Parts: sequence; structure tokens; C-alpha cells
Amino acid sequence: MNQRGFSLVELMIALVLGLVISGAVIQTMISSRVTNSLNQSVGQVQESGRFIMARFGRELMEVGRYDSIVTTVDGTVDSAIEAAFVQNRPIGLSGDYLSDINLGAKQGASGVSDELVVNQLGSEDCTGNRFGYPDGTQFHVVNRYYVNDNKLYCTGYDGRVLRGLRASAIASRSVILMDNVESFQVQYGVTDSVTTSQGQAVRYVTASQLPALRTAGRQAVAIRLGILLMSDRSEVSQIAPRDIAVLNEAAIKTDNDRYYQVFTQTLALRNMKNFVRSL
Repeated sequence: MNQRGFSLVELMIALVLGLVISGAVIQTMISSRVTNSLNQSVGQVQESGRFIMARFGRELMEVGRYDSIVTTVDGTVDSAIEAAFVQNRPIGLSGDYLSDINLGAKQGASGVSDELVVNQLGSEDCTGNRFGYPDGTQFHVVNRYYVNDNKLYCTGYDGRVLRGLRASAIASRSVILMDNVESFQVQYGVTDSVTTSQGQAVRYVTASQLPALRTAGRQAVAIRLGILLMSDRSEVSQIAPRDIAVLNEAAIKTDNDRYYQVFTQTLALRNMKNFVRSL
């Protein structure tokens, strides 16, 4: 029986077709892997953003609150004086606290993240620390939010210890609220003079402007947050580096191997609005 194999031309054509098909398959696999990696990065950042904004929404809603009528306040200090301190200083500033005069809200220089310090009545601080107070009672809580090494921290304090009214029984502690934080920026909605204001924010300012505005009788009644989150380092190189601005800050140049997204939220301090209206 007569048998013949493939000619050289046929083999070359088959080889070329095989390479084309293999290349298409490989390209599809690479594209699929890159797309999947990008989708995971986007999902990670968006889930983190939803979480941290929800947490801030819960915690900052209580800023400036001091209610001794429906709340059992620990009575080891003068509650009237403590109420006046918390209600007139919802945002803690440097010089407010006798035992730590540097503690206070700060405007970060040249794109550095801001620091937020708040006063409120609570049964525990942002870390869950009760500082030895009896269950069922509340006390002056001070929470500080800040970024270090791309991590958003919260440190909680006993406000009475900070004001020199009580010896420290249990030390303050810090917790990491969120990783992969590139920028944390804060603005404050302030009223006209509290003697004429109806509790509405008429402008938003930075922490560096608050001392003079407080002296002028203008109160903070809202907080605007801006957080730039980034994904874990991954293969998302198809995203070109971008310039991203957070609130009032200059734009930040991003990497090309991470996904970045800005989350913003404006929170009305309802307790402060009611307090200002009652003056």
C-alpha cells in the first residue's frame, strides 16, 4: 500500500497554526488572570471602604453628646462641669487636656494625613476599653483617629484622666481600624456665632482654623471625612498611575500596581446641632 507523510509546507503551516492558537489561548488566560486580580482588588477596597465609613458613622454620631437625664453618668466628678467641657469642645484641640497638651485634632502638612480627636459621653472608648468604670455607667470618652505606616488607628482615652480629674487606673490602648490607608483627611463644618446660629454648618474648615473659630464663638456641627484606600500590591499594571485628590489636599500620585479609591462622608453632629439651637 502506498503511504505518504506530510510535506514540509504542510508541517510548517500546522506549526504556525498551532502557535497562533496557543498564543491566543495563553493571551486569554493572562487576560483572565489580570482581570480577576483587578476585580479582587476593586472588591477588597470597596468592602474596606464600606466598613470604615459605617464604623465612623456609628462612632462619630455621638460626638459632643452629654446626656445626664436618660443616661447613668459615673458620678465621681462634677457632671455639670464635665457636660460643659464636652458640649463646648466636641473636637479636641491642643491645649484642651491638662495631662497631654499636645493631644488634639491636627491638619497634616503637605499632604500628610490629618488627626481627628473627639469628645463624647460613652460607656467605652473606640477600643472597647471601659477604664474600670462600673457596668451600666458612662463617662467622658476621648477618641483619637490617625494614620501611621498606612494603617488607620484609633486610640481611646479616659477624658477625666486627660483633664487631671482622676488618676489613671487602666492604660489607654490603640487598635488598627483599617490597613492600606494612603490618606486620611478631615474637614469641620462650623456655624456662624452660636448666639445667632440655628445649628447649621455655613463653611468647612481644617483643624488649623478651629482654635480661632472657637474663640470667636463658632461651633463645629459636622465632620467631613475623606479616605484614600489602596488594594494589596497585585498585578493590576494595566491601570495607569493617576493623580488623586482627597478633599482639600493636593493630588497624590498613585502606583500602577494597586487599585485606589476615595471614600468621602459628611456626618452631622446631631447632638451639637441640638446644643447650639438651645443656646
